[in-house]
Amino acid sequence: MTGEAERREGLDEQAVLLAAGLADLAVSTVGSALGVVRGLLRRSDTAEMAADAEHDLLARGRLVMDRYAAAPPAHLEVLARHALARRAGDV
Repeated sequence: MTGEAERREGLDEQAVLLAAGLADLAVSTVGSALGVVRGLLRRSDTAEMAADAEHDLLARGRLVMDRYAAAPPAHLEVLARHALARRAGDV
C-alpha cells in the first residue's frame, strides 16, 4: 500500500469515527432532554414556571432592545450642549 492510500484510509476511518461520535452525542443529548421535559411535565407548578420564563424572556428582550435599538444622541445636539455648558461656566 502506498503512503497516499494509507492516508486516504486514515481519513476515511476518522470520518467514520467522527460521524459515530456525533451520532452518539445527539442520541445522548436527545435522551437527556426528553428526561428533563418529562420531569417538567410531572411538576404541579408548570404553569407558574412557564409564566416566570415568559417574564424573564420579556425582561431580557427589553434589555436587548434598550442596548441596541436606542439611537445615540445627535452629534450636533451634543456639541450644542457642550457649548452651552462652556458659556455658562464663563459667565
